[in-house]
Amino acid sequence: MTFFNWHYDTYCYLPMVGFLTFDQEAEQYLVTAVLRPGNAPGSAGAVGILRRLIERLREAFPKAKIRVRLDGGFAAPEVLDFLDSEPKVEYLVNFAANAVLERKAESAMQRARRASESSQQTAHVYGACQYRTRKTWPWKRRVIYKAEVVRAEGKKPKDNPRFVVTNMKQTPRWLYEEVYCQRGDIENRIKELHYGMEIGRTSCTNFWANQFRVLMTAAGYVLMQEMRLGLAGTASARAQVSILRERFLKIGALVVTSVRRILLHLPQSFPYLDSFHRLALNLGARSG
Repeated sequence: MTFFNWHYDTYCYLPMVGFLTFDQEAEQYLVTAVLRPGNAPGSAGAVGILRRLIERLREAFPKAKIRVRLDGGFAAPEVLDFLDSEPKVEYLVNFAANAVLERKAESAMQRARRASESSQQTAHVYGACQYRTRKTWPWKRRVIYKAEVVRAEGKKPKDNPRFVVTNMKQTPRWLYEEVYCQRGDIENRIKELHYGMEIGRTSCTNFWANQFRVLMTAAGYVLMQEMRLGLAGTASARAQVSILRERFLKIGALVVTSVRRILLHLPQSFPYLDSFHRLALNLGARSG
């Protein structure tokens, strides 16, 4: 089921991963990893996963406010309809530009161009509008936009309008910069999965065997996240998975086992001994 994907210009799978963040915590917790055929639409399976996640979250945290951030591939009518039907769920979904939205943002783009011309720097202006598609949206939805002109040394200024559909009422600038842009750090978690955990190693000839490999990789990543949490207060508290592996797993040690305990004797020259000791205690080990 590795069908051709025109965006990546190759035969591949199209995995979908989801992360959960609590309030202002730095960690984004991996909660779902689903393998899909390479020709699957971007939103395929999204409603089912969102429904299950929201139900589980409401059971575990009945008083919590749920906020959903999605990439542009999930801006399908069925996904937005589902989110609108869920009570007390806030959402922000990236939305592709089109001629209608660009016309609505044109006055802001003109102001951004003037500001950029005056400062010779990148400039942006925020705004919001009501928008409805001709056939697929049953009602108007709020769309916030960032009218941006990007300047880079040696290059001509470039218009870069961005649009996000949302049911939240706060100011466009706050929603875009303080809420939506926070999803950018998720890209680092995806890179960790790809480069640090090699979640793309799906060379089995059977689809479900590859799905199992993805789940096992996801489980391994969750363990690495627990390791990172156990390193809170150390220099490795926000280290990437590959660094955690090199510092705390790929080390030489003398293992001595007895009836009552397993002892690890680390070399005296081990540079991360204090961090390793804290990690071990946080994970339930006993000092002795």
